[in-house]
Amino acid sequence: MAEGHRDPNYWLIWLYLFVLTVAEIAVIFMPIAKLIIVITLIALAISKASLVAMYFMHLRFEHRTLGLIAVTPLFLGVLLIFLLLPDQSAVEHRTGEAVRPAAVEKH
Repeated sequence: MAEGHRDPNYWLIWLYLFVLTVAEIAVIFMPIAKLIIVITLIALAISKASLVAMYFMHLRFEHRTLGLIAVTPLFLGVLLIFLLLPDQSAVEHRTGEAVRPAAVEKH
């Protein structure tokens, strides 16, 4: 851990997290388009996660290399989601209308 930093005000950070959580709940009940709700919730979640990582995991006071190591899985996860997204619509899903195979006769 880097030396020479002063301790953050954890109560103030907790208050920020609380306000962001209340904002998330308020956004859910707003009469706006679902896409805007989803984008807003993702932005609020990323800001909450970054606050937790920076202060409660003490990444704000570490060297830049450790911060990059901590952020790398986020980028890999997003990359994998976007790589696998086309596979979701590649096959037409008709489970309700699917033809059921005939019962196998036992000899």
